[in-house]
Amino acid sequence: MTVLDVVRTGGATRPLTPVGTTDSWLRKYVTVLVGLDVLAASLAAALALTIRFGGAPHDQAYIVASCLLPLVWLLVVMAARAYEPRFLGVGSEEFRRVMTGAVWLTAVVGTVSWATKAEVARGYVVVALPAACVLTLLGRYGARKRLHRLRATGACMHDTLVIGHPKPVADLVRQSRREPYHGLRIIGACTPERGPSDELSDLGVPVLGAFADALDVVSDMDVDSVAVLSCPEMDGAALRRLSWALEGSRTELVVAPALIDVAGPRIAIRPMCGLPLLHVEQPEFRGMRRLLKSVVDRMVAISGLILLSPLLLAVAVAVKLDSRGPVLFRQQRIGRSGSPFTIFKFRTMAVDAEDRLADIAHLNTSSDGILFKIPDDPRTTRVGRFLRRYSLDEVPQLLNVAMGSMSLVGPRPPLPSEVAKYPVDVHRRLLVKPGLTGLWQISGRADLPWEESVRLDLRYVENWSLTTDLLIVWKTAAVVLRGHGAY
Repeated sequence: MTVLDVVRTGGATRPLTPVGTTDSWLRKYVTVLVGLDVLAASLAAALALTIRFGGAPHDQAYIVASCLLPLVWLLVVMAARAYEPRFLGVGSEEFRRVMTGAVWLTAVVGTVSWATKAEVARGYVVVALPAACVLTLLGRYGARKRLHRLRATGACMHDTLVIGHPKPVADLVRQSRREPYHGLRIIGACTPERGPSDELSDLGVPVLGAFADALDVVSDMDVDSVAVLSCPEMDGAALRRLSWALEGSRTELVVAPALIDVAGPRIAIRPMCGLPLLHVEQPEFRGMRRLLKSVVDRMVAISGLILLSPLLLAVAVAVKLDSRGPVLFRQQRIGRSGSPFTIFKFRTMAVDAEDRLADIAHLNTSSDGILFKIPDDPRTTRVGRFLRRYSLDEVPQLLNVAMGSMSLVGPRPPLPSEVAKYPVDVHRRLLVKPGLTGLWQISGRADLPWEESVRLDLRYVENWSLTTDLLIVWKTAAVVLRGHGAY
């Protein structure tokens, strides 16, 4: 029986798992979040009482309000839908909804106090509500990091059936295994034709049937979600029938559009002519936000150079004492719009490194023909290995940021020889300034294959924002301290 047959008969071949039987780990995770949110509100109330009244207010109403705040806060966060499973674990939507709830609660308290002319201690409100929001965000961030560590071991995953052609399915499998924190465990695939696929077999992913067998597979495997990749066979009508057939079950349906690596505020669903059309805003490469980014970059770079001057001096002395040659290494790189510029780094190799390049070419571990990678490069000095491990050799690039040739966050600055080998699509990464750090830095650094590095750079070009930059800078600190993928 096919999906079309199921719709015609009004039911599935066998009953799907009903709503309400969510995974035990997910129920426990939501319970932990509820406990953390209540604790955050309780601490915020106690903090507000201590700061505003010294812990013992004359008006007992504030003690009652402090006792009720955890319950009110829990209801507000629930109303903001910050406990829905689809928002938990990855992405910024969970945190955005918590902040939205805090804004609404503050607005309601202000409006009610104004309308009733109640004498509310502003100091109490100003401390309690922002503190509840901040503590809640910190608690949820800690819970998320714990969840990511568990997912790295294979726990707390969503079992997923993928519907699509073998190659895009294989690409999704590789991506999900590189980034297990997304919680996607692909247990099988439905392809246009029944029978094994060599590409999927190499990855250990079985082909469980054809597109028409999808519902039978969902019933047999009891999957958590069905992911439909872009393919002509699964058109609007087929997707609609599949969504109808999954109604009333706990299995979620997610659909990947043909347009990739475009997300966030650039995308909106707009109904037109009876169709839900995906409206894509153009990326912003000029304008006020770009000017603000440039100003922030230069201010932070200049401040960083001043604050880090003792560290820069110490590293310069260490480089000079370790081996002969200049302290700074200068190299031509390609910047925005293909303009060349000179990048500054602390020298980490012997002065004859370029002359010895041909002698060690056989050690290159990169198979893409563009990048040159040697994990244990014999040309690297003793101090250079330490500097590379913790990215201290890149700190002088703050000079490039201050001079405007680089940004704090952006794509990796490429060599002219690399740009000469770029396919046409990859030149798009040159539409923005290269960065001191970027998505490539927090996603594996030198361990990333060429294709993945390019994909991350293009994703940043398409979806950059000041908020994204702030998150990348925040995550860079943790990645650098661990020292993984740097050589």
